[in-house]
Amino acid sequence: MTREFKLPDLGEGLHEGEILKVLVKAGDEVKEGDIILQVETDKAAVEIPSPFTGRVEKVLVREGAKVQVGKVLVTFGEAEGKMEEGKAPLKAGEKKPAAPKAEEVEKEPEAEEVEEKPEIKKVEEEPEAEKPSEPSGLPGEAKEKPEIQEAEKPSAPEEGPVPASPATRRLARELGVDLREVPPSGPGGRVTDEDVKAYAGKMKKEKPEPAPEKPGEVRPLEMKAPALPDFTKWGEVEKVPLRSVRRAMARQMALAWSQIPHVHNQDMVDVTRLEDFRQNHKEKVEAKGGKLTVTVFALKAAAAALKQHPRFNASLDPQAGEIILKHYYHLGVAVSTNDGLIVPVIRDVDRKSILELSVELNDLVKRTRERKVNLEEMQGGTFTITNVGSMGGGYFAPIINYPEAAILGMGTARMVPVVKETEGRHEIIPRLLMPVVLCIDHRILDGADALDFMRTLAKALEDPDELFMTMT
Repeated sequence: MTREFKLPDLGEGLHEGEILKVLVKAGDEVKEGDIILQVETDKAAVEIPSPFTGRVEKVLVREGAKVQVGKVLVTFGEAEGKMEEGKAPLKAGEKKPAAPKAEEVEKEPEAEEVEEKPEIKKVEEEPEAEKPSEPSGLPGEAKEKPEIQEAEKPSAPEEGPVPASPATRRLARELGVDLREVPPSGPGGRVTDEDVKAYAGKMKKEKPEPAPEKPGEVRPLEMKAPALPDFTKWGEVEKVPLRSVRRAMARQMALAWSQIPHVHNQDMVDVTRLEDFRQNHKEKVEAKGGKLTVTVFALKAAAAALKQHPRFNASLDPQAGEIILKHYYHLGVAVSTNDGLIVPVIRDVDRKSILELSVELNDLVKRTRERKVNLEEMQGGTFTITNVGSMGGGYFAPIINYPEAAILGMGTARMVPVVKETEGRHEIIPRLLMPVVLCIDHRILDGADALDFMRTLAKALEDPDELFMTMT
């Protein structure tokens, strides 16, 4: 009997991935646990192991294809000592589902798209199946499936993205439909194009037509982005898909910029003594596998400043009208990769020495650029640091990493002449100054708060002997 392997649950609200590599072909013999595919999500590249021991019958995906969770990727034939059928656990540790039944096996699935109607049929015939994640909210919408409508009545809507394909999400945006309000009819509570169109039609019927504008009447402007023009009218163009990390980054930046009112505070920090301290200890750190960079000291200084100014280590919940103060200090560090900007997180920075942070950050940056960090290592951050100093950057104002409340941008430290006053006399001396920019969420923080935080941070970076003598 043919055994199917479907794309398993990727966790954290991820519902699709892009096939990076296909490592098997029809006729190959594989063992349970052998890596057969590499899939890239919005957050990480994941190796997919085989859930079975046996022979590969068909590979139903190709490199570069985008696939949804639950899509059949590979089919396997019979084999001696075959393992229990189910989804393979990923690195983050997923659970194995129940084995697929015979009626779920598609006869001739296409490489690009697998027909999902058998799964819908299963839901209709078995009303006791798992409930979809989205609430119904629209009575009478699916009259042919009363069992499903009865099941779709959770006590409260779940958080996280609504299961839907990118095409469905685009359609919802075009029609002005909130996916959370649409009753799903697809497998696993997925919202389909038909669901969106049906809900949009109902909205149009219920929404009264606006009255014609009266003479002299002024109405609010609708600030929706217009469609792009046809650029081919003026010359040759090339279209490059917005994929994986770059796509996720675009969504995150648009979300942060649209939801958070940013205020920027910039200053110059004298890091002359810090640089002397770094030069005196970098060889010792490198011998133990670390790399003593300015970012390491900034992590430690930021953790100290966050403890003194707790609202910078917070998130705003506008729905509940609450400020969530976090009593842990997990700091994200922006890492530039060939695929885009990725922000892995170092946990409990306040409890670690400079040496420990140097080793951990060096390892984390290397694995991030190799796309070997897992999802858990990119979650739970409370504050973010981004340093463009190594690339020669100066002042720059980064966008806050939503839903955090602040972010610190650092530039290149340069030796500049500084006027120093000693016993009433002034002299010009060379000092190493580093530009820094602190960006805050003006809903919960003010300019005065930013100035206080910056003073605390600058004092720590300018006087390393007191703050950084915790090296082991």
